[in-house]
Amino acid sequence: MAGEEDYKEITEDARLEDRAHFELVVPRVYELEGSLPNDIRDFADRASCPDAEVPTPMDDEGGFDTSELEVEDILEVLLEAERCAIRTWSEICDMTREADPRTYDMAQRILNEEIDHEAWFIELLSKERDDEINPAGHFARGEPGDAPYSTNNRFNDSA
Repeated sequence: MAGEEDYKEITEDARLEDRAHFELVVPRVYELEGSLPNDIRDFADRASCPDAEVPTPMDDEGGFDTSELEVEDILEVLLEAERCAIRTWSEICDMTREADPRTYDMAQRILNEEIDHEAWFIELLSKERDDEINPAGHFARGEPGDAPYSTNNRFNDSA
């Protein structure tokens, strides 16, 4: 069940798993003779989802005023980012189901984790909005960043 200290852990876990997704996808892109843009902004501009930006009001001097920023605002941005990822990975699953079983398997595993991330942020948002805790199973997952669906496990742990 989520408590105040759990916000950072859950967010960090989702971030680490998203990084694991990137590390899983990149080799597949090159196996399929694709490439990634060299410029990070170009890469981000080609993404299916917009940058996850927290609305930060400006103060009188033109700087950021975070004093009015609410946890709920951050959670809503993170939740929408996960929902966009779910839509994107669902589309990839649809495109590759019959055509490319390896990519389909990878996309399906990533999609399962994105659905978990969505549930985690819904849990935190319901705690923030309604002071209700609706467990999403985050703490049954293991260590942060484990990515249980998309991690390629070794066949022989003795190696």
